[in-house]
Amino acid sequence: MTTFDDLLEEAGPFGRCQKRIFSLVCLLSLPFAGVYVGIVFQGFTPDHWCRDPSVVDKRQVCGWSQAESRRLVPVVNSSGVLQHSSCERYEVDWNASALTCDSQQPNLTGFPITACKDGWEYDYPDRKSFVTEFDLVCSDGWLVDMYQSTLNVGFLVGSFAFGFFADRFGRKISLLVSNIISIIAGMVMAAVPNYISILVCRTIFGFSVKGGWMATYVLLTEIVGVEYRRTVGILFQMFFSVGVLVLPLLAYFITDWRWLQVAITAPYFLFMSYYWFIPESPRWLISQKKCSQALLITEAMAKENKRELTKNFETLTSDEVEHTSASLLDLIRTPNMRKHTLILMFNWFTSAVVYQGLIMRVGIAGGNVYIDFLIAGLVEFPAAFLILFTIERIGRRLPFATANIVAGISCIITAFIPDSMFWLKTIVACIGRLGITMAFEMVVFVNTELYPTFVRNLGVSVCSTLCDVGGIVSSFLLYRLAVIWLELPLIIFGIVALIAGGLVLLLPETKGVPLPETIDDIEFPNWKKKTEEKLQVKKLLISHLTKDRETTV
Repeated sequence: MTTFDDLLEEAGPFGRCQKRIFSLVCLLSLPFAGVYVGIVFQGFTPDHWCRDPSVVDKRQVCGWSQAESRRLVPVVNSSGVLQHSSCERYEVDWNASALTCDSQQPNLTGFPITACKDGWEYDYPDRKSFVTEFDLVCSDGWLVDMYQSTLNVGFLVGSFAFGFFADRFGRKISLLVSNIISIIAGMVMAAVPNYISILVCRTIFGFSVKGGWMATYVLLTEIVGVEYRRTVGILFQMFFSVGVLVLPLLAYFITDWRWLQVAITAPYFLFMSYYWFIPESPRWLISQKKCSQALLITEAMAKENKRELTKNFETLTSDEVEHTSASLLDLIRTPNMRKHTLILMFNWFTSAVVYQGLIMRVGIAGGNVYIDFLIAGLVEFPAAFLILFTIERIGRRLPFATANIVAGISCIITAFIPDSMFWLKTIVACIGRLGITMAFEMVVFVNTELYPTFVRNLGVSVCSTLCDVGGIVSSFLLYRLAVIWLELPLIIFGIVALIAGGLVLLLPETKGVPLPETIDDIEFPNWKKKTEEKLQVKKLLISHLTKDRETTV
């Protein structure tokens, strides 16, 4: 009785072929980072104030700097701090007033105030974001939230669509279709002239990028041995963290958000060539009763790994080809599948809300956005090594739960540390970023280990849709609640992370467990194990009886 895992051991669980494929597909995570968190730079909102034509004229005549001319901007009380208004100006023609070039701070008490009428001026003239291009500030500030939310809407639809597509037509063709759509949507988005068109392209871009990323991740975990799944899954995601480090460097040198969009999209031209360098998943082919094609691919893998196959697909167990199509009902029809689906959905939601929220918070917390983003990105690297160090020794469940709990506690503590204790606040916030990064990386590969082959891509895609819902909510949660109190979103992040950590403890441990092939493997894991043990015992008894007969003869 042969399984694909048996054949994979003969072909090489992580040989030269898998290493080549792994090194290629890891590059997909680099631009995905720019797609996911590029809003920090593409939608950067600098300090701004109303543009007053008469103030601009006076500044030119008198040779004032922008800072000097801002004394003619109304001062407001914001959360107990006096600062210049971003959305109001004096209703005064300064050219017709008694104000001279040598006047000190004039007494502006009683002057009429009105909303901005002639656009805004920005304190960051060298960087061009879509915020400064379209003046998305003050009453239009919510449109910045829409930029990120439409991306997550695309992620949401793409997860469903490509989930079905990859389980029905294959992982490889899904990657090709994804790359084609990504190139078209990304490049068009960099060129369209109005903001509504940008949002439409952003949605389509998210649709294709997320679908291709998920299909590739599943393919990668399906072509390596069980003992290598955790490593390739974590390292695949660690390249996302590499992309997070590359992004601020790109943004520093590419100051126009449109050209930055081109730079983020360009790698997908390279990924088009993967269609000829990456094989289809043999495990998926077997689930579709295409054993002959799977055999050819596995033999090619064995040849590249300098191995030979002695077993064949004629003796495959019926379990491996029991189902050929996936259904949403398969994810909730039985008790254990339903429990896994609901818990994983909530953890995907939590990971997205907290992770994305903490990243976008860098853009509104003040300070140097490039350096702060880089430091926060560096924190993600220990997460991968901590996972690799703990999950083989301890398992998946406890580190997964602990990461969520640590992230939740850190967010809540950070909210109550005063700004005067800057370094302490930064360190605790980084611990929270480390924790949620670990949780985000773990939910992906734990998700793949808790579903059988014929619904694995669909299961990961459907559960990850809650990640996209979390992404839609996160931007509104961060930007709108931060107006009330900058630290209020951190309280919300902390609470949901603590709940997620508690729910993880209800999941089964998957350390060292072969990938499930059927729903029965999920609902009755011990039954299959006992059946296999009985078959092994039966084979041994038959072998001994045969030897005894030969000896007697």
